[in-house]
Amino acid sequence: MRFDVILYSDLSADDMLRLGRMAEEYGLGGVWIANNINTRDAFVNFVPLAMQTREIRMGPIAVSPFELHPQKMAHSLLSLNEIAHGRAQIVVGGGGGTAENLGCKPRRMVRAVRECVEVLNQAAAGKPGSYRGEMYKVGWMDTSWVSVNRPMIYVGANGPQMLHAAAAYAAGIMVSDFTAARVRWARNIIDPVLTEHGREPTNFPLNNFWAWHVQESREAAHREARQFLAVRGTIYPDYIGDVVNPDEAAIVNANISSFLKAYQAKSGEIAGVPENVLDKIVDRGTSASATRDIDREVERMRDFSAAGLTEIALCVYSNPEQAIRNIGEHLVPAV
Repeated sequence: MRFDVILYSDLSADDMLRLGRMAEEYGLGGVWIANNINTRDAFVNFVPLAMQTREIRMGPIAVSPFELHPQKMAHSLLSLNEIAHGRAQIVVGGGGGTAENLGCKPRRMVRAVRECVEVLNQAAAGKPGSYRGEMYKVGWMDTSWVSVNRPMIYVGANGPQMLHAAAAYAAGIMVSDFTAARVRWARNIIDPVLTEHGREPTNFPLNNFWAWHVQESREAAHREARQFLAVRGTIYPDYIGDVVNPDEAAIVNANISSFLKAYQAKSGEIAGVPENVLDKIVDRGTSASATRDIDREVERMRDFSAAGLTEIALCVYSNPEQAIRNIGEHLVPAV
């Protein structure tokens, strides 16, 4: 299983370079950055890393065609890919906070994402031409300057419709906050589609955006993990049943505002939700262990691999150097 790292989105290009080099030295496969509205440009910020590394892949998670037209997305992606000599990667998603902040209302997301990927693929092929989709049109696109390997284009998919559709055309899929059991559920959706289209399921890249909060103590790990639960899919209705029982899920659903307040206040205190329920969510829905207990996370990664995950993107927060070191020294050689 390939290990990637997702760096926090407020980092400078210099920090990205330093940490990306470190990730490459430890044998990680890729570096990602969240495509947030108030941060540096997710393509431009990778340029120093692209120019000063040789193997590691890099790119943004996730870019929506509702925020950036597919043709403009293609030019940004292919420019980075040229600088990186074919090592660029991207996750194309249907919605996201950036599109919402711009006042865009996503519609027909399954169709929109497919057409976006079709435009990206056409541009990556370097053949001049037009594109006529139901939602997006390109009068003329000439990328005959493309001369390196194609970038890796993933589709961000969590629901059954997007998973089913993406398996038919995407080069890879990235899910988010999936437990091993939910990875198996996703595999049951995508593998028959892959087979139907003559694609070998075991070779198909399936990645998982997963929160990494391994700290010096369990208490510190849980405190950090709790701060970010509001931006994890885990606490919301489609996912919460993966980690707690129905009665506990009802408590969580009734107190979603408390998770949002904790996130905004950068606090681990979540009012209205019992400690034992929070512990279950963090222990089962994130990697939040003490460093001395990192073998627990090694076993979790083995479970992910056995469930059908081929890659995992570990989102790190405080002390990214320590996180990359732990991932590189413990997870990479073990799984």
